[in-house]
Amino acid sequence: MKTPMEARAAFRAGLATSTSGVADGYAQANLVAVPRAHAYDMLLFAQRNPKPCPLLDVTEPGAWTTELAYADLRTDLPRYRVWRGGKLVGEPTSVLELWRDDLVAFLFGCSFTFEAALVAAGIGLRHVEQGTTVPMFRTNRACRPAGALSGPVVVTMRPVPAHLVADAVRVTAAVPAVHGAPVHIGSPEALGVDLAKPDYGDPAEVRPGEVPVFWACGVTPQAALAGSGIPFAITHAPGHMFVTDVPESTYRVA
Repeated sequence: MKTPMEARAAFRAGLATSTSGVADGYAQANLVAVPRAHAYDMLLFAQRNPKPCPLLDVTEPGAWTTELAYADLRTDLPRYRVWRGGKLVGEPTSVLELWRDDLVAFLFGCSFTFEAALVAAGIGLRHVEQGTTVPMFRTNRACRPAGALSGPVVVTMRPVPAHLVADAVRVTAAVPAVHGAPVHIGSPEALGVDLAKPDYGDPAEVRPGEVPVFWACGVTPQAALAGSGIPFAITHAPGHMFVTDVPESTYRVA
């Protein structure tokens, strides 16, 4: 298993891969960087929607470092997304040349953080088994708007054996800083989603005896950025997270 520093070095060298299962036992984070003029909207959006946007850190304008790791936010993620006028315009592996002095970076907790605990509880991860990216869905549940930002709650889905669903809830509820307990169990149609057609990531088979379990997802701010008109933003690419130096146990509350 790579350490967080080794993982980030590989990403800095150009490795572009999903970070699920990378540096197990350490927290991972979603990245959103917006101009200072729009940072209050993003902060308010996070405050109003804490389940999909559990805030771990906010940088000073222009800063490309964080207390969460000895790292460079411009180069140390496997893949980024670049947004202009609320439209996605690129997915580079480095944003070193694009980073601006007015950018404020927000780091939100990621559910990849608790995956090792799920495995330890006997709950397998279908996307890891299949070598794919966890499926993510835009739901019919609306976030509470903030300034220019509004949009749906995005969720991840992991199939869980029916007899282990209570364990999945217990394990993940213990780490609310990385989305915590599921927001929905079973009945994908109640969320307005089609399991065969994720909006991000790849489909994951739900086998007989399994239940689809949905957790809030840190891609939610990206759904809010889409069509927002915010002139410029940088985010992680879905499934390609920032691996921190913070042990998962730091965020465990029970």
